[in-house]
Amino acid sequence: MNLIETKNLVKVYNKGKENELEVLHGINLKIKEGEFTTITGPSGSGKSTLLHILGCLDTPTSGKVFFEGKDISKLSSEQLAKIRREKIGFVFQQFNLIPALTCLENVEIALRIAGKSKSQSRQRAAELLQMVGLGKRLNHSPSQLSGGEMQRVAIARALANKPKLILADEPTGNLDSKSGQEIIRMMKDLNVKGYTFVIITHDKSIAKVAKRNINIKDGRII
Repeated sequence: MNLIETKNLVKVYNKGKENELEVLHGINLKIKEGEFTTITGPSGSGKSTLLHILGCLDTPTSGKVFFEGKDISKLSSEQLAKIRREKIGFVFQQFNLIPALTCLENVEIALRIAGKSKSQSRQRAAELLQMVGLGKRLNHSPSQLSGGEMQRVAIARALANKPKLILADEPTGNLDSKSGQEIIRMMKDLNVKGYTFVIITHDKSIAKVAKRNINIKDGRII
């Protein structure tokens, strides 16, 4: 089953203005459930724009996007937010952890936003941090962690609501090679357990282990 499909996807910024910029040019793409897919290409090729649309963070100018067979191209911002909360996990290069919160609280907050009780959220967050090897770091703040450990917290947070899809934007970009390899192994293990991954990366190590690589140049799949 296709988890995601795009048909003739176009994204234009500043449409109709002098500085109009067409970033995506008729992208046709299918991602099946359980895939481990990388998206590669030079800077400015449209990778992040595509990821934002797949993650319901942005909408296309024209064309269609289907998620689990449903056309989500014209949904309201509230409807897209619901899909993000319930169906999609995000992992970013900069980790995007909240400095004032502990590891446990950083994962827990995703569950509370989704409407889970405090006790449910705390239990699930602790279980996830244990799973990513941070069971002894629950009450540490991000400043007390290494880059690799912060990315593990981010992955635990991405898994909080049992998403259908995990989107990662340069997840090893701020890590040393050893920590990067550990994060790649963790993502591959999660993929074996059934999680679908779409990863933007310049890291050849990730592209090598991917089941499929999509290369984008100048807003087109090549």
